[in-house]
Amino acid sequence: MKKQIIALMAASALTMSANAIAGGDAAAGKAKSATCAACHGADGVGKMPTYPNLHGQKEAYIVKQLKAFKDGARKDPTMNAMAKPLSDADMNNLAAYYSSMK
Repeated sequence: MKKQIIALMAASALTMSANAIAGGDAAAGKAKSATCAACHGADGVGKMPTYPNLHGQKEAYIVKQLKAFKDGARKDPTMNAMAKPLSDADMNNLAAYYSSMK
């Protein structure tokens, strides 16, 4: 019984973490991306060589980087400030939008 409970808890944790990384709404991400477009372009292509291209990046990668900027693990004054107000849903939606671009 104890092993079954532990297995169920582990499966639940994996499901929750997968949902935190994937499953964003690309349409909501497009609506939220107006601020991003100033540097990363409306088409997800950086306007300067120092601004990375976002189009076609993997969802999980975008979410990971946004979370790192938000919590300060990755340092960039502009991106730290831009990511700070983003919710998990915002990050997932932005990631869905940019990853859907080809």
